[in-house]
Amino acid sequence: MSKDKDLRPSRRKTLLGDRPGSFAIARQVRISATKSRRVVDLVRGMAVTDALDTLKFAPQAASDPVYKVVASAAANAEQTHNLRRDDLFISAAFVDEGVTMRRIRPRAKGSASRILKRSSHITVVVEPRSTSSTEPKTKEA
Repeated sequence: MSKDKDLRPSRRKTLLGDRPGSFAIARQVRISATKSRRVVDLVRGMAVTDALDTLKFAPQAASDPVYKVVASAAANAEQTHNLRRDDLFISAAFVDEGVTMRRIRPRAKGSASRILKRSSHITVVVEPRSTSSTEPKTKEA
């Protein structure tokens, strides 16, 4: 068992490496991955405070679970690494497909058709905006 644990990197190591920051994952969210990706694409790369404001007023149904994940990632960074929420930005955000529940809808002549109830896993990574990354590289030249 311990050999398997040593060979497989931790989730934090995979998402952040040695950089400061934090992440949050919402698993088995009952909304399809394609609908969630539309909302996640809106806020990727934004500052956390701006992203939360954007998600609060977004009309999509997926904006509520994404809002919760972004807020949770920011709270994790505040608690574990003593980072300020105003300095954080969303460095990575992605949505994976979860388990699909299959249901049956009765049809004519005793047949049935399948209903697919999809779910998704939402992952958000927040990091502090460092001084070197905020300045454009073209400014030095």
